[in-house]
Order: sequence, then C-alpha cells, then structure tokens
Amino acid sequence: MTNDDAQQPAPVRGKVLAALARAERKVFTRPAPKSAKAQMKFLLTRAKGSTKALAERLGVSRRTVERYRAGTLTTPQKRLQAALVEETESEWQPQVRAQVREQASTNSGMMVDVTAYFGFVGKGSSDDGRERSITTDISPTYAKQILELQSGGATDEDLHPLVAEAITESYFTEWGTRAKGLRVDFTNVVSIAFRF
Repeated sequence: MTNDDAQQPAPVRGKVLAALARAERKVFTRPAPKSAKAQMKFLLTRAKGSTKALAERLGVSRRTVERYRAGTLTTPQKRLQAALVEETESEWQPQVRAQVREQASTNSGMMVDVTAYFGFVGKGSSDDGRERSITTDISPTYAKQILELQSGGATDEDLHPLVAEAITESYFTEWGTRAKGLRVDFTNVVSIAFRF
C-alpha cells in the first residue's frame, strides 16, 4: 500500500443513528449498487464528478477513487468497503426517503424496538431501573424532531434524551394518561431498531 492509498479510520456511528439509517434503507424501492466500481460511479455523479471531493468524503486518495472508477481496483479493504456502502446508501433514492420521512413526521410516526437500561426516579418499587425490551410507537411530533436532529448532524448523545422522551410518552405514561411527570433515563442501549 502506498502513501496515496493510506486510509483514515472508519467513522464511528452511534446505535441510534445507525438504527435510523437501517430503517431508511428498508424503504428503498430498488437495490443500491453493490460493486465497488458501481458505487464509485454513483457517488461520483452525486459529487458532480469531483474525485477530490469524493476522496475526502471516503478518506482515501484521489488516485484510489480513479482506480476504482476505471475498474483497475475491484476489492476494497474493509474500511473502504464499509464507507462505500454507507455513503452510497445515504445518497440512494433521496425522494423515496424524503417521502417516508415526511409521512412519519406528519401522519404515521415510527415504531421503535429497543433493549436498553431504563432508570426512573424513585426507589423500592417495581419501577426501579432495569434493562427492558420495549416495542412502542413514536408519535409524529417526536418522529419529526428526531428526523430533523438526524438531518442536522446530531450525535447519538443529542438523540438519546429525545428518544427517551418519545418512549416515555407512548410506553410509560401512555400518551399522558398515567404517571404524569415521570422522567425516564435511557442508557446502555443493547439494541435498537426503528420502522417507518
């Protein structure tokens, strides 16, 4: 490997952000490009042909981008392969994603399946904090806020309080019909999945 081909470490994505990205991928109406050459070609069109911009985005050299585009390189290293998949799917079918996000923000909301530690204010009751597996609705109001934060470049830490509020509203307080004023801490996420 030459200095030109040196790669930066893969970006770390939090569980909530990754779950939102997976949910969006499930709404695609056509499969995204699979080969490295096809992914590079697609991403270059999205970058308006700029190999420099795409190289910076993927954390590789311009020469590496050119080699994949030309087909002289075909099998990317794991880090580059993950970046190609991530970037391709984040740009794939923007209109389909926008329609689903609009629907979730105005009408249908989202579903969340989560296994995490939920802590409560108060001791000695059945509501003591513990790990729980919960499947519940997220209202369109919270869905809109979550999706806007995600689009705005929020981190997982930024999203955790909002997701906790959304789960508290629908699951623990049943849309405000019980346990008014309950505050729930949402930590140690084992797994999380969203559905539109």
